[in-house]
Amino acid sequence: MTQWIKKFLYINFAIALLSVCVNMFLGPHYIAAGGLTGLAIILEEWIGLNRSITILIGNGTLLVVTFFMLGREIFFNTIIGASLLPLYIAVIPRYQLVTNSILAMMVGSALFGVAVSIMYANNASSGGTAVPPLIFKKLFNLNLSLGLFLTDGIVVVLSIWVFSMEAFFYAITSIFITSAAMHYIENGLNRKKMVYIISHQHEAITQEILHDIGRGVTIIPVIGAYGNENKPMLMVTLGTRDYHKLVAIVNTHDRKAFMITDTVNDVHGEGFTYESGTV
Repeated sequence: MTQWIKKFLYINFAIALLSVCVNMFLGPHYIAAGGLTGLAIILEEWIGLNRSITILIGNGTLLVVTFFMLGREIFFNTIIGASLLPLYIAVIPRYQLVTNSILAMMVGSALFGVAVSIMYANNASSGGTAVPPLIFKKLFNLNLSLGLFLTDGIVVVLSIWVFSMEAFFYAITSIFITSAAMHYIENGLNRKKMVYIISHQHEAITQEILHDIGRGVTIIPVIGAYGNENKPMLMVTLGTRDYHKLVAIVNTHDRKAFMITDTVNDVHGEGFTYESGTV
């Protein structure tokens, strides 16, 4: 029950944040960046239909289709967000927080990406154009990203007709910013540095890493192809702050040390996702 309540609160926060993006950043500047929310902005300007009504009708229709075509699991994962979105869109005031269209697009799109990422992390969605790609996948075996591109593309193209070519380019840019924000949140929040070190002072370097930085070191035996010489290679995984300490340690002992540094998206295990000696 505690987990369910926590999940429900996260979804509520995400839907509220998404609605703020629509009503206070994107909507006031006529930026219809795909999705059902983008279509709602277009229809409100074109035929005067309230955007919350458009989202309610659209999500209601898609929920029925989801139940019969995609099964109960996806239906129940979608129904919470799809039901809350039109409510929040109707309740949250419409106010132009930012007068500059470019700044509004950048901030609104980034926050939109944050909101969608929170919903995906809780196996939920706000309905809208997240559903049609799943249907296209089932009926035509169409790639999900291509299906999403097609459904959002139709909405974005409509913005040329209803608004302007400038609004069209704003919408395209908004989609890219939202995607970049989602990608960073999904893959970039736990980034670490993985460092490989080959040095004749490997013992001294290892001891300082263990005691001064407090990170484990893996020693890997390698063979240099040029001289066919056996050498120990150190492998260390650490955070960005500790990386600068590591470089200083290596330079102190061996300025000619060979180092390879790579950025990894995620690290799980002792010392990273849980503390040493705990489960």
